[in-house]
Amino acid sequence: MTDYLDLAMKYGGFTSLDKVYLANKLADLTDQQKLDFITPPPSVINAYFAEIYQKQGAEEATDYYLTLSQQLCLFPKEPSFAEDKPFVRLNLSGKSFGFAYVSADGLAQVFSEGAEEVTDSLLFEIAQLFPHYVVFVEEGKIFMKVNPFEEAELEEVETDYLLTQVATAKGLVKISGFNQEEVLEVADGYAGQYYYVWSGRSAILYIKH
Repeated sequence: MTDYLDLAMKYGGFTSLDKVYLANKLADLTDQQKLDFITPPPSVINAYFAEIYQKQGAEEATDYYLTLSQQLCLFPKEPSFAEDKPFVRLNLSGKSFGFAYVSADGLAQVFSEGAEEVTDSLLFEIAQLFPHYVVFVEEGKIFMKVNPFEEAELEEVETDYLLTQVATAKGLVKISGFNQEEVLEVADGYAGQYYYVWSGRSAILYIKH
């Protein structure tokens, strides 16, 4: 049985002083109504996320938001600025975007307030914000998840490019370099699903085929 009072203390921003009040308020609510009642408002979630991101880093911030989403079932079917459930807001190239987890295993979807073209530049910008994630597109939608290729054993391939490295394994190509445009130019020679990553000053493309 779910302990909603405990969830409210841990994740809803309530304190022990609120216990009696909460118990009374939650008494006659359905399970979903209880979750809705104890879920912090978007402004609070965004403030916590921003503070953790600035003080501890991107991975810690996404860990906080994923745990919150798991505990309070904040998984929208179609995340949007209609904000049926709270989401984390992002400013990408001066445009309003947001992201929300859409499954408990950590798959996140990035979405825009208005109609925006999905470009390589935009995807690399998202990857810079969340360097522990891969960013990819499926059916026109932008997704992020933990990098599944980090431990892959790859063998370097000789190329004519001085600033871009290519490494391969069965079914996988990794292209990395300081020049984003050159990385994309090299990638033109390979077919498959693109996964965008940023590490330090390097743009990285994994291509799964």
